[in-house]
Amino acid sequence: MKNLVVGVCLLALHAAPALAADASPACAAKQARIEAQLAEATAQGRTREVAGLRQARRSNKAHCTDAWLAKERDAEIRKATKKVAEREKSLADAQKKGDAKKIAARQAKLDEARSALAEAQKPL
Repeated sequence: MKNLVVGVCLLALHAAPALAADASPACAAKQARIEAQLAEATAQGRTREVAGLRQARRSNKAHCTDAWLAKERDAEIRKATKKVAEREKSLADAQKKGDAKKIAARQAKLDEARSALAEAQKPL
């Protein structure tokens, strides 16, 4: 009887990772992007970025679901939208003052923010 209990426990321990490995395609794609970024950062010696990407990889493995990804994406979109609004206001202020150099610089910053927003809005 004791051997049966031990056998069932061992089977459950080995089966649990297999069940958890059935991650959604979106989670698998996110994991692949993180791995690619991690390899690049490691190759270039960016240690802080490597540490952050390792944390992101752990978090992805532990928590990734389609709902989690959707929540994370919505947060990124809100943050990028706020940044675009801030940059638009900054550009409008520069245009009121008429300083061509500041206008060009703030327009470039606005373009960057819009690009980040477009990236955040891409489908999963």
